[in-house]
Amino acid sequence: MPLPWEATLPFVLVTVMFGVTGTLYNTSLRAKNDWKPPRYNKDNWDDMMMRRDKLLTGHARVQTDDPIRPPTSEIVKRWNLS
Repeated sequence: MPLPWEATLPFVLVTVMFGVTGTLYNTSLRAKNDWKPPRYNKDNWDDMMMRRDKLLTGHARVQTDDPIRPPTSEIVKRWNLS
């Protein structure tokens, strides 16, 4: 059975466009998360730790073991413990 050459151009275009949009979507998600993969299935503990990391370092995805926040980080706000 011969290859239908008329269908190859639309097939290639659709395949390339799905690849481009998927790559751009993945790049935008990673750029938003400091070039790390996005987090899934976050619970309250993860949210609290991300808020703590943001207060200590200025970024939600960067961790530190220094308990003293640097002067360049954002102002400490009252934590909502409810």
